[in-house]
Amino acid sequence: MTTLPDESINPFRIDIHQAELEDLHERLDRTRWPDELPGAGWTYGIPRDYLKELVRYWRHEYDWRAAEARLNQWPQFTTTIDGANVHFAHIRSPEPDATPLIMTHGWPGSIVEFTEIAGPLTDPRAHGGDPADAFHLVLPSIPGFGLSGPTTDRGWEFKRVAAALAVLMERLGYERYGVQGGDWGAGISRELGRIRPNQVIGVHLNLLPSSGATQEPSADELNALDPAERRRTLASWERMRNWSRDRQGYADIQSTRPQTLAYGLTDSPVGQLAWIVEKFKEWTDSQDLPEDAVDRDQMLTNVMLYWLTGTAGSSGRIYYERAHADYSAPYPEPSTTPTALADFPEDNFIPLRHIAERTNNIVQWTSYDRGGHFAAMEQPDLLVGDVRAFFRTLRDLRRRGHG
Repeated sequence: MTTLPDESINPFRIDIHQAELEDLHERLDRTRWPDELPGAGWTYGIPRDYLKELVRYWRHEYDWRAAEARLNQWPQFTTTIDGANVHFAHIRSPEPDATPLIMTHGWPGSIVEFTEIAGPLTDPRAHGGDPADAFHLVLPSIPGFGLSGPTTDRGWEFKRVAAALAVLMERLGYERYGVQGGDWGAGISRELGRIRPNQVIGVHLNLLPSSGATQEPSADELNALDPAERRRTLASWERMRNWSRDRQGYADIQSTRPQTLAYGLTDSPVGQLAWIVEKFKEWTDSQDLPEDAVDRDQMLTNVMLYWLTGTAGSSGRIYYERAHADYSAPYPEPSTTPTALADFPEDNFIPLRHIAERTNNIVQWTSYDRGGHFAAMEQPDLLVGDVRAFFRTLRDLRRRGHG
C-alpha cells in the first residue's frame, strides 16, 4: 500500500503554555552576567548596561500575551512540504481582485517583521490608499525558523526553501503571484522568481543578493562607470571591507558550527536576546540604541519566537547548508522575472546596479535616504509605497499587453 503525502492545510493558533513563560522568567532572574571592559560601548558587542536594562524590561514589563493576541489576529496555518512543517499566515484582502503576494523574512527575523505593513498591504482602502493596490498576503516562517521549526533533516538551504514555498502557493490555489523579501527572504524570493517565471509576476526585494562589491574595483572597472556609480562602487567596497573585518563573525559560526552555538542560545534567554538584538543595532538606521530604529516590543516579540520554539540552532543551519551546498551553476543564476529593489542606505551592503543588471531583470530601483536592513519594521510606509508602486507598474504593463 502506497502512503500518499499529506497535503492538508491545518488551522494554527499560537498558544504558549504558561509554564514556558514562568521558566523564561526564572531563567532571566538567574542570569549570570559576564565582565565588561570599561568604556567599550558597542565595540566588543552588545554593552552590558544596555542589555541589563532590556532584560529588566523583558522580565517585568513586556507582555507576551498581548503580542500573542496580536499575532493571532492573523489567520494562521501549518502544512507539510518536503518533510518539513511549514507555518504561515494567510491574510486575504477584502478586495476580491487583490494580487497574491508571498513575503519572506530572513535571519534573525520572523513574521513579526510584517506586523505594521500587513494592514496597509491587504486593505489599502482602510489605510487611505487605492484599493487597486491590495494584496492577499502569505507570510511563511522559513523551515527551521520559529513556528516552522525545527527541521529534522539536512539540506534546507535557500533553494530548497524556495521550492517548498512554490509548492505552498500552488497548494493555496495561487496560479500567478508576486514575491517579496529581504535578507534570506531576498535570496529565497529571487530564487522563487527564477524557477517559477510563469507563476511569479514580479520580485520585489529590499536586499539584492550578490550585487555589491566583493573585491577592490580595478581602475578599468571604475573608469567605465559614471561619476555617481563610481563613488557608489568605492563606498560598496569599503562597506564590504568593514563587514569582513568587524561583522562577519556570526555568519562564520553559523556556517561552520551552528550546533555548538545552539547549546548556549537554547539554554540562555539572555544569550539568545544578545545574539539577535546586536543585529538590530548594527544593521539598522539607529543612532545609539536599536530602539532608535525598531520598536522595543516588536523586537522582543521577534526574539520570543526563537526562544519559545528553541530554533536558534535550526535557524542557524541555513548558513551551514548554503556554505556547504554543491551548486553546479555559477551563482547567482540569471533571472528573467521583473525585479524591483528598494535600497535602504543602512543595510549591510551597498548594491550596485551595474552588477545587479548582469543577472537580474531590474525594472525598478529606488534609493531612500533613511532606513536599514529591517525595512518593514524601520520604514513601513516607505516599503509599502515601494511594493505598491512596483506591482502597479506591472499591472499597467499587462493592461497594455506587455506582460
